[in-house]
Amino acid sequence: MENAQITKTGRRFPLNLYNKLENKLKNKDAGKESFSEKQTEKQTEEDKNVVKCPKCGKVLDKATVIKKKYVCYECGAYFRVRTNNRIRMVADYKTFEPWFEDMAVSNPLNFEGYEEKLAAAREKTGLKEAVTVGRCKVFGEDIMLGICDSRFMMASMGHVVGEKLTLAIEKATELKLPIFIFCCSGGARMQEGIVSLMQMAKTSAALKKHSEAGLFYCSILTDPTTGGVTASFAMLGDVIMAEPGALVGFAGPRVIKQTIGQELPEGFQTAEFLVEHGIIDGIVKRENLKKTIYFLIKTHQCNEKQEFADFKTNDDFHFELSETLKEQAWYSNPRSAWEKVLGVRKVERPSASDYISYIFDNFVEAHGDRAFHDDAAIVGGLAFIDGQPVTVIADEKGKDFKECQERNFGMPKPEGYRKALRLMKQAEKFNRPIISFVNTSGAFCGIDAEERGQGEAIARNLLEMSALKVPVLCILIGEGGSGGALATAVGNEVWMMENATYSILSPEGFASILWKDSNRAQEASEVMNITAQDLKRLGVIEQIIPEFGGADRKTTQAIAGYMKENIKLFLKKYSGKSGEEIAQERYDRFRHF
Repeated sequence: MENAQITKTGRRFPLNLYNKLENKLKNKDAGKESFSEKQTEKQTEEDKNVVKCPKCGKVLDKATVIKKKYVCYECGAYFRVRTNNRIRMVADYKTFEPWFEDMAVSNPLNFEGYEEKLAAAREKTGLKEAVTVGRCKVFGEDIMLGICDSRFMMASMGHVVGEKLTLAIEKATELKLPIFIFCCSGGARMQEGIVSLMQMAKTSAALKKHSEAGLFYCSILTDPTTGGVTASFAMLGDVIMAEPGALVGFAGPRVIKQTIGQELPEGFQTAEFLVEHGIIDGIVKRENLKKTIYFLIKTHQCNEKQEFADFKTNDDFHFELSETLKEQAWYSNPRSAWEKVLGVRKVERPSASDYISYIFDNFVEAHGDRAFHDDAAIVGGLAFIDGQPVTVIADEKGKDFKECQERNFGMPKPEGYRKALRLMKQAEKFNRPIISFVNTSGAFCGIDAEERGQGEAIARNLLEMSALKVPVLCILIGEGGSGGALATAVGNEVWMMENATYSILSPEGFASILWKDSNRAQEASEVMNITAQDLKRLGVIEQIIPEFGGADRKTTQAIAGYMKENIKLFLKKYSGKSGEEIAQERYDRFRHF
């Protein structure tokens, strides 16, 4: 039958009917394909809306992650950030102006396949190279901004990266701009060999010239920062910050394991590890990043002359006491020297941090000596006092037994003094006055302190502080014990709280050395001339700060208020003076003793 079709089962169907059935089946299959395609498209669309956390592995809503500045809302891990997203995080809207985007690219060692690798990286990322540099505004303030992007050959530093950074640093120096660089790198670029290595010295030399011009540089370490970048521009900031959890080190974990076979302990080479070991100033969260950059810009805007804030002060200074203190005496009832010794040793006595919170605005602590450790016995950082940026240094003993142990009972080690000196030299560079709060029984005298050069650290502070070209005010708020106290008390003026003490060593030590009997400590305290009143009479201090009946929780705010008004008067005296005049006055002060 011509009009019939034999099926697979052998049955004959009229051809027209068979065609109808075949078309129906085809349409059914086509429907299945259409449905499958729709499912795939839907799945692809869903994939675009989610992202996987690099740490906890959870699938996250991408829009929420972006809103949280690329931070996992489940575990707090930080995603790596692309260049354009980083610019949006810190720069004012549409203010970023890129520099040196069209630089010639070459293959200095004629390394096989290098050009193709560079081309692939450009195609993948849309970037010209691993670093982007330019100018932008942060809350209206101009800065030079540099951003390393790990997507481009792990942000390794080839000659174009080094040249872009160097040109940008030189231009920022010419324009007198502060520099902020987001560092991220696998290190030197292997394909460029020794040429890559030379970029470490070149970028460092450019930053030295920027620093000598009195300009500010801040590096922000992101994940990961290793190798030649760590050993050059990443670690040369006046302030060095890092994002939480960032991997930072010279040799990466894989290199260490393959080279010397060592397994690294948990938490090694993290941002938190670096703070604890005094290598960086602190950790900054992305939510605070832009505000922190603005704070650093404002605290490092230096005046060539010592022109300080126009404080609203009364030259015939009058301090208004609170109602609670009006009935108390301006000064406390007289106490014996021994009573004062015992009083300043009490853990309940207000510490420097108690006064700092009332005197200064926006105190931000900096950490570490950049070499070994962050000594908690000395606290230091940046703050404002009625609009005037200052550097604050303070001994801290602790307020309970646990904190006292953490702070070594306020006895600094060499790294504590070196941290203080680092911050004071930074203050000099940016013409910031220094306020030092002294409260220590003395420098720590343990084996580890001696091994790391305790005597040299103290001597170096005395040498450098004597010549600082900014006003230095030192306030003894508790114990002032020997050279350990003097190491942060070489000031243009030195003040003491009414019941504080300042001595060559402890009364126990004095009695032990002179009379071979430490039990005569009380007797020794009465002949050592260690009280504020004794030292004012001897001309060792300039001013006594009243305690309004005794320093405690009730009087802390009033004492801090008195200090604040007098600190402003102190700074007002130095407004308009040159750095050389300020240093000479300090030299003359100690020369007269």
